[in-house]
Amino acid sequence: MTEPLRLGIAGLGTVGIGVVKIIRRHAALLEARTGRPVVISAVCARDASKDRGVSLKDYAWETDPVALATRDDVDVFVELMGGHDGPAKAATEAALAAGKDVVTANKALLAIHGQALAEQAEAKGRVIRFEAAVAGGIPVIKSLTEGLAGNEITRVMGVMNGTCNYILTRMETAGLPYATVFKEADDLGYLEADPTLDVGGIDAGHKLALLAAIAFGTKPAFDDVKLEGIQRIAIEDIRHAADMGYRIKLLGVAQRSARGLEQRMTPCLVPANSPLGQLEGGTNMVVIEGDAIEQVVLRGPGAGEGPTASAVMGDILDIARGIRIATFGQPATTLDEAPSAQTGLPAAHYVRMSLQDKPGAMAKVAAALGDAGVSIHRMRQYDHSTTIAPVLVVTHKCTSAMLDHALDGLEATGVVEGAPVALRIEEL
Repeated sequence: MTEPLRLGIAGLGTVGIGVVKIIRRHAALLEARTGRPVVISAVCARDASKDRGVSLKDYAWETDPVALATRDDVDVFVELMGGHDGPAKAATEAALAAGKDVVTANKALLAIHGQALAEQAEAKGRVIRFEAAVAGGIPVIKSLTEGLAGNEITRVMGVMNGTCNYILTRMETAGLPYATVFKEADDLGYLEADPTLDVGGIDAGHKLALLAAIAFGTKPAFDDVKLEGIQRIAIEDIRHAADMGYRIKLLGVAQRSARGLEQRMTPCLVPANSPLGQLEGGTNMVVIEGDAIEQVVLRGPGAGEGPTASAVMGDILDIARGIRIATFGQPATTLDEAPSAQTGLPAAHYVRMSLQDKPGAMAKVAAALGDAGVSIHRMRQYDHSTTIAPVLVVTHKCTSAMLDHALDGLEATGVVEGAPVALRIEEL
């Protein structure tokens, strides 16, 4: 009989238990599809006595993930603990040093340490697979590294945090303010222990950094991702966007130009009739554009036991089949050190501000925008019953640097109350 592929699973939370369930439920199917048995040798988690809803008695137990990663009866170390440092990093490094392949769902680990880990893996003739780290059950890593490998990728973009998409969708459909929906999402258990990882765009920014590395052959550069969360989005912004035929999404965009590599995870307006504009609830979507394929849209569940465990299993089965692909789609030593684009490609922008309702105020706004080289496409003042008037401006295309200059100018006019809310309008 062909030798089995032996797994050591570190982390028995939702995803880890999902992997155990699939292996127990589909043992014969997995063997038929790979030509060899896929078995679990040992597992590791902090609490061995916890009832996880599935029997673990057939597996050896380790309390130290490094010990698990270096066991002689483990061929593939499956890292499902999370965290960019600490046990996850130490155990992954130990596994590679011991000649093990690694499958992980840890986006933060790879976004921050991916280059060093990829070089270590490839020096040892090992692979790191991480389909589950980006967009849950959507096979976007496989699409980029395999199905679309013959394309020069021109742009990757997507909604990659289901919690943020749920919050924005719920605000729109229920007419509720951000604070109310945030609490609702927290009560439902949708938010990370540190909510800023979700609503601050950090979680999705990790994912974008990994996609950009694969798409453009560059070293992962999470520190170069421009991050802006959804905390300042008000129900008024959602309504104004809808009036103009747009919806607001926390949108990740990576594209390379003469300016360098642009990576941003920020709230944007997208056309309501576009695939991204029609995305509802906690679903994820990634759009890939290439010179030969033009555009591919991938949509599916971005989190949860089943979808994420499915992605982990896809990587495990590829290893069982003998499919070995460099971590980021090409040898790590050939990845470019791409300069970060200091200013993105020009785009129209939505700007909402609270303006003092007095003579000359609107003229000062127009002058501040004009001094920054920002041209007004349309401007609207909404009805109000106070001395502060809600004003909406949509600009013609301008760079982010020009817009930042304009926003500084608006705050210096003395007639704008508080900081304006500015959102890029992304045409798809």
